[in-house]
Amino acid sequence: MKEIILAKCGEIVLKGLNRRHFESMLLRQTRGALKRYGEFDVTTKQSTVYIEPLEEVADMDEVVDKISRIFGFVKISRAVVADKNIEDMKAQAAAHIAPRLAGYKTFKVESKRSDKRFPMTSLEISREVGGAILSACPHLRVDVHNPDIIVHAEVREAAAYIHAGQIDAAGGMPYGSAGKGVLLLSGGIDSPVAAHMIAKRGVQIVPLHFFSPPYTGERAKMKVIKLAQILTDFCPGMRLRVVHFTEIQKAILENCREELFTVIMRRFMMRVAYAVMKSTKAECLITGESLGQVASQTLQAIGITDATVPAVTLRPCIGMDKDEIVKISRKIGTFETSIEPYEDCCTVFTPKHPKTRPFIDEIEREEAKLDIDVLVQRATENIEIIDL
Repeated sequence: MKEIILAKCGEIVLKGLNRRHFESMLLRQTRGALKRYGEFDVTTKQSTVYIEPLEEVADMDEVVDKISRIFGFVKISRAVVADKNIEDMKAQAAAHIAPRLAGYKTFKVESKRSDKRFPMTSLEISREVGGAILSACPHLRVDVHNPDIIVHAEVREAAAYIHAGQIDAAGGMPYGSAGKGVLLLSGGIDSPVAAHMIAKRGVQIVPLHFFSPPYTGERAKMKVIKLAQILTDFCPGMRLRVVHFTEIQKAILENCREELFTVIMRRFMMRVAYAVMKSTKAECLITGESLGQVASQTLQAIGITDATVPAVTLRPCIGMDKDEIVKISRKIGTFETSIEPYEDCCTVFTPKHPKTRPFIDEIEREEAKLDIDVLVQRATENIEIIDL
């Protein structure tokens, strides 16, 4: 049996004159993702990417899973390749598609004849292929209105393809097609979800973590590295940047009012992230904040945080509750790592009664006690870069 993977493109088909640019990005990323699995021929036609193994692949299930994580594809099918004659199409359907229908009761065949030179209509192809499947699977019956599963038979220029059942893929836009953003990556649940959601819209992620030794230990750092590594499944080629943040936190603790500590700390994080944004030629900042979740995420606090730097800040989780965020975290595989009990810098020196409605003038009075430029410069000069 010869198998091919058909990956259906999503919204890039709507991009008009720019469509070719997005398709090229998607093909390049697909080829890159498949390098570790062997040699593949990757081509596109009629809103579908054809991924054909050129050698025996050890685990096609693993290959399909990898492709399903590439942003830009919406559906994936494993298709059997048949010669462009009805007898071979029937034989391949009976031998290789019929066994996949064991758990179903009803089916129908939908055919598409892209090569109009093929001497049968789509309806005739469906009738013949369906008959072959019925002969191989007596337990099945045809239901053209509400079938349990649809078998697709496609006659294209190079060959005929028969497949049943489609796998949902990642959707979205090709990774990096919408620019680049610096992500404030904590060890919690929210920021990895924010990374996934905004990467799905085509933003390349530059992850930035704030580390406060000795108050946060190496295990906390390793936890964040592990989270970033999981995200590379969707965001290939990331390099994690780690900021040593202890000096800034101690300066705030020693000079500023306790109830304003968290907001002032967040403002310093934004300053450092903005410096990284400029140095990496990124175009925005990204955080995992959800409105009202903690004291630093009230409308007033977020507004004061945003006023710190002249950058667009994207917050894809802003309108979500914790259950919604956890659901996505489980789906993308970061949840179990996120709940490991190692504190990050955001929980260091947390005030007992943080102010939820701060005013910008009181924040600026407290920050005037600090040498902001020197603290930010020291933090950015000693950033550790970790290849994932």
